[in-house]
Amino acid sequence: MDERIKELVAIGASAAVNCHPCLELHLAEGDRLGIDREEVKAAVEVGLMVNKGAAVKTRARAEALLGLGREAPGGCCGG
Repeated sequence: MDERIKELVAIGASAAVNCHPCLELHLAEGDRLGIDREEVKAAVEVGLMVNKGAAVKTRARAEALLGLGREAPGGCCGG
């Protein structure tokens, strides 16, 4: 995997885990490597999708465990 792809993965992962310092660092590194902003935006969108899916599933599971009548949805990334 080349440095460009590694940086795009790091950008998406930073967005997925809500790490603002990591996101800023990896965005700057992406700029240094000359990664196109459209690719960066796509990586962030994937990370945000993963983040949203995890939040939805965690909430649903907590509600199910507490007997609030909601089951965790199936699929990945909120699907």
